[in-house]
Amino acid sequence: MKISFVEPKGPAKDSSVGAVAVIATPDKKLPPTAAAIDKSLSGALTRAIAGSKFTGKPGQSINLLAPARSKAHRIIACGIGEAKKAQSRTFEDLGGKLVADLNGAGEKEAVIWVDGVEDAAEAAARIAYGARLRSYRFDKYRTKEPKEKKPSLRRLSVAVPGAAQARKLFAPLDKIAEGVFFTRDLVSEPANVLFPAEFANRTKALEELGVKVKILGEKELNKLGMRALLGVGQGSVRESQLVVMQWNGGQPKEAPVAFVGKGVCFDTGGISIKPAPGMEDMKWDMGGAGVVTGLMMALAGRKAAVNAVGVIGLVENMPGGNAQRPGDIVASMSEQTIEVLNTDAEGRLVLADALWYTQKEFKPKFMVDLATLTGAIIIALGGEHAGLFSDSDDLSEQLTAAGLAVNEKVWRLPLHENYDKELDCDAADVKNIGGGRSAGSITAAQFLKRFTNNVPWAHLDIAGVTWSKKDAPTVPKGGTGFGVRLLDRFVADNYED
Repeated sequence: MKISFVEPKGPAKDSSVGAVAVIATPDKKLPPTAAAIDKSLSGALTRAIAGSKFTGKPGQSINLLAPARSKAHRIIACGIGEAKKAQSRTFEDLGGKLVADLNGAGEKEAVIWVDGVEDAAEAAARIAYGARLRSYRFDKYRTKEPKEKKPSLRRLSVAVPGAAQARKLFAPLDKIAEGVFFTRDLVSEPANVLFPAEFANRTKALEELGVKVKILGEKELNKLGMRALLGVGQGSVRESQLVVMQWNGGQPKEAPVAFVGKGVCFDTGGISIKPAPGMEDMKWDMGGAGVVTGLMMALAGRKAAVNAVGVIGLVENMPGGNAQRPGDIVASMSEQTIEVLNTDAEGRLVLADALWYTQKEFKPKFMVDLATLTGAIIIALGGEHAGLFSDSDDLSEQLTAAGLAVNEKVWRLPLHENYDKELDCDAADVKNIGGGRSAGSITAAQFLKRFTNNVPWAHLDIAGVTWSKKDAPTVPKGGTGFGVRLLDRFVADNYED
């Protein structure tokens, strides 16, 4: 779908043979463009609004089909609520919903007129951003999809006074969308295609944007002492990898911000094997690594004024003849020893080494890790929030604010020494699970904290938000890319020069 910004020309007469969309508010007073279109239709739009439940609230729309005296197939009024209260998300959701509706109707071309709001150029850019985010599809393996099920919309024009400014505002948003799409692609790939080495290979695409990419194989990881990470992947014929991505857009020698991702490209649970129902979903157990990669693409794409590093540990957890066993004890890069009581608690082993490597190698300002870490977080928060754990109030407040701004919400849960005691072990320095089923997400976070070496740190458990089985205005069902927009906003608001 091609998105363009155009200056309104002449009177607001409809000359389109596709769809025309306008903005509407609850006061029943149409913006100038919508009012002019309504007048050209002898008041058909206002009559349709009066005879419906449409009140102009955000998310509402009214569809006037094949209106007389118009060449358009349909006129759509899109509610935004009170214009003064409309936020970026209001316009993004409008753009996303509009694209979904137009594709559902089979339209090929549409124009939306943006006026009657305080900052029309910003509103137009956000509408285009929402439309772009919703346009995503992962259909590369569909060979016989019926034509009527394929998206029809080929062109969306956004008509707004100050189109050049809207186009300028949209440019960095479009780069963020590219990062989101890259993450969604990675999460959506089947595990027979996206195994650790292939995932690592795909990160090389970031080099075209100026990101430095380094890939470490098992020989290098063994030399570094990453036996916690390597232990997870030793049952697979696929070699484990660690990928380091660096974007240097800030001041020379300034400490970077750091993001660390769990990349279990498929998780059977290992010897502690998972039940068969639902195991196919474990292709997206690399969601944290996918988000870190998409974030680095977004930061580099929009030339963010920050030094950032992304580190992802990539493994496959399989129950092979050489697989790690419950009761095994491994030495991590930190030299702390870990008793592995459950091989399905594997992501924290990958992150233990990746976090230690990151703080040791880069001395970052802070570390944020992302992982589809626990089923317990889904029980606690469902698909509405990611779980947030942190030893820093500042990081927690910044992440929470950024999440609210982009509608990728996080909810802070506690860390406490009493939970940490659940990990004390008689046979090693720490065990990889707590003593029972209670507080599973918290004890997992307490485990990770032992490998941060007191660097300010936050952990996002994204198990409930990485994949969605229903559509949202800017997020079609499937891989969500949750975390890319959140962390990009977090960086932009707090850490760019």
